Amino acid sequence: MGSLSNHAEDKILGMVLGVAYTPPATVYLALSTADPLDDASGLAEPGYTGYARKAIAFGAAATGRVTQNAQVTFDQCTAGSATVTHWALMDAPSGGNMLAHGALAASKNIVAGNTPSVASGQVYVEITGEMSHYAANSALDRMFRNQAWTLPSAWYVALVTATVAATNTGATITEPAGNNYGRTSVGSSPWATVSGGASENNNAITFPTPSGSWGTVVGMALCDASSGGNMLFFDNDVTDQAIGSGDTVSFAIGALDVSLT
Repeated sequence: MGSLSNHAEDKILGMVLGVAYTPPATVYLALSTADPLDDASGLAEPGYTGYARKAIAFGAAATGRVTQNAQVTFDQCTAGSATVTHWALMDAPSGGNMLAHGALAASKNIVAGNTPSVASGQVYVEITGEMSHYAANSALDRMFRNQAWTLPSAWYVALVTATVAATNTGATITEPAGNNYGRTSVGSSPWATVSGGASENNNAITFPTPSGSWGTVVGMALCDASSGGNMLFFDNDVTDQAIGSGDTVSFAIGALDVSLT
């Protein structure tokens, strides 16, 4: 399994929050003799004669995962040697930015005459946690497959009275019904600049005053429409709140954190 780099986390979160991203036309697979680490500081590409990064292809993202769909064969080692233990996905044939990294299923001891390869399906990158499959698949396809995605341009906070899963959409979450309930916009210029894989709301988010019970709210979801639409993020870990008539329901500036780690 691959881990997103710090660079990729910022770019993917930025996309979900409406920041345009130009993906590489080609993603390259690099080999490494050490764990590259999320900041790419550990990337150590082998120095044997004949080594060069190679293009890698992926199938369509599904359930928050994008997977290599064809074997990658490197040029033959003609001199020198290396023991490679990890892989990295790069956005350029040399230099550039690391997008993801992971460990090989087994170390490769490369010597002169070897033609290294990485079997189809061995390299994959997965987003887990409280990001919807819709958002994860769209962002992964954009970054690793150069697929078009019309980025969200509006964000609404929904309250939920039943646990949410990554498979939910904006139409399948369970929200309070009636009594003046409605999703609330995050507002204009809503998000702080993404940094360190995180952002937060720039504006206070205040819901309409309940005119009756909204039931017990057990979580929240961030959606791209005032009703229905696509769910982007969710959180089942909020403290359960029984909301009744006249209660104030709000998120202060900076209280709504979104992150990828």
